[in-house]
Amino acid sequence: MTDERTAGPDGTAVRVALWRALHVEVDPPPHVLVDEIGLQLADPDPAWRQRGDMDPRATSRYRAGIVARARFVEDLVAARAGLGLGQYVILGAGLDTFAQRRPDIAARLRVFEVDRPGPQAWKRQRLTELGYGVPDWLRLVPADFESSAGWWERLTAAGFDPAEPAVVASTGVSMYLTRDANAATLRQLAALARGSTLVLTFQLPTELLEPAERPGREATERGARAAGAPFISFFAPADVLAMARAAGFTAASHVSARMLARRYFAGRLDGLRPSSGEELLVATT
Repeated sequence: MTDERTAGPDGTAVRVALWRALHVEVDPPPHVLVDEIGLQLADPDPAWRQRGDMDPRATSRYRAGIVARARFVEDLVAARAGLGLGQYVILGAGLDTFAQRRPDIAARLRVFEVDRPGPQAWKRQRLTELGYGVPDWLRLVPADFESSAGWWERLTAAGFDPAEPAVVASTGVSMYLTRDANAATLRQLAALARGSTLVLTFQLPTELLEPAERPGREATERGARAAGAPFISFFAPADVLAMARAAGFTAASHVSARMLARRYFAGRLDGLRPSSGEELLVATT
């Protein structure tokens, strides 16, 4: 999510970028994801590591979840690109840095980052200032992705071809949207060309979290409300799978936090593993 009032990234986007950088700085290798470019984009105060939400121990599971979901999406994009897929769409892109970190893959695609106009203009300026620029294959699409008509029209106007398969990622977005808005987005994406894939993160209801994580969730929700971006939607896995199938996807699967832990954190001596509060829907057309 982003904040048009400041024409820059909101606290959530910055926090995600900083957690990704913190993973490299405080967690021992092997690193699930190496992303320090987001830190450059955010350009935080030099004392950013002293922020309360950067405490290495207290935020370890949230940090692990952030890098795990990004790695999962990027692994999927790389696999599909290897099979000839040519389009990748990031809804609510924020400070995503796939295009800058993985030009070996991204330059073979058309990458569309959808976000609100103010933050998009800010990001374009930062990319220029840092020397990355915006290559022809990277399309920054200013749109309100909470409105299916608005973002879809602007996406196609930016060169997206609905007749060609795509991977679409929507991470860290669904909890800010109403159930109806989430359902509308699923219906829109289910109409993509055959062979397209959606990866969407969703927040579990508090009662489905591991008991030790429930106080942290409650604190996070209080902070989100205070910041004017309350969590609105929570889904049990069976519920989000049913929504995807009702929207028209031909197949849908649930990737749990435990599955991500087995895939990316097995054998670690530091015990790092993702939070149980956020999981993934993978749906195909």
